[in-house]
Amino acid sequence: MKVVSALAAVRRLLETGVIRRGDTLLDSSSGIYAYALALACHRHGLRCHIVGSTTVDRTLRTQLAVLGATFEQMEPCSDLKLDQKRRVARVREILAEHPGHHWMRQYHDAVHYLGYEPVAARLRQELGRERTPGAHPPGERITLVGGVGSGASTGALAHYLRAAGADVRLVGVQPFGSVTFGSEHVEDPEIIIAGIGSSIPFGNVRHAAYDVVHWTAFDAALSGSVELLRRHAVFAGLSSGAAHLAARWERALDPERTVVFVAADTGHRYADSVFARHAEAVPLEQLAPREVTGQDQLALPWCRMSWDRAPAPAQAVAAE
Repeated sequence: MKVVSALAAVRRLLETGVIRRGDTLLDSSSGIYAYALALACHRHGLRCHIVGSTTVDRTLRTQLAVLGATFEQMEPCSDLKLDQKRRVARVREILAEHPGHHWMRQYHDAVHYLGYEPVAARLRQELGRERTPGAHPPGERITLVGGVGSGASTGALAHYLRAAGADVRLVGVQPFGSVTFGSEHVEDPEIIIAGIGSSIPFGNVRHAAYDVVHWTAFDAALSGSVELLRRHAVFAGLSSGAAHLAARWERALDPERTVVFVAADTGHRYADSVFARHAEAVPLEQLAPREVTGQDQLALPWCRMSWDRAPAPAQAVAAE
């Protein structure tokens, strides 16, 4: 998913002279952005250095090496929130040592929105082909569901779809323990789902774009991922399972809308931590979110709240 974002961002930075061929691009990543940036750098003759999460597996490290990227991984840590803070601190250390490196700032630089404009256009085109004669165009009334993460994918898709005139209801998916939508006080004993939550404020998250937020615990997301593979033959990651779970619920609430959910990556790095535990998966028909009106009511394993395009919580506002 991040490939379209990284390619467009690098292309714009080259076109505007912010970077030049041969420069070193630097960023922190829990996985798929690292791969995307390495691909973009390889294509455009740039060097790439990644400060990676403890969740980055051997397969991805090998791919980065093949693409010529250099990689350093945080020491093992049971707390992924601490892991994220350590990665950003390490990036700042590297910049102090190498001020000529360009920090991509995937969490804060809006240049990462650009790559999703053609994706939004393609989405409207594909949905327009499915129109039933006499019915409202499915490409005009969309419920878009996806992990929030850096904010770029769901935020950008909603932005470009709305700009084209579509009625978009944007549903963000978060893990418990994430500061982004104010659930940092609720800990999931299993994990903060890599890539869709954060322990630090992200400038690319435009809170006022979101209509609804779902918070899912590891167990609920696991059930969603296993169901995707069993029922639909889609081998996708844990954040995709969480989005699938939320999308099914939103579809049941309003069957007249076309529901689209973002599946960010494949399930390969979750083979042991998720899919090997498939016997623990609960049928999705047995799961339902707890409807809440405030973050003080949040509780595992799954909650849903109408966000109503409200601004960011104070603790989620990124410093300039």
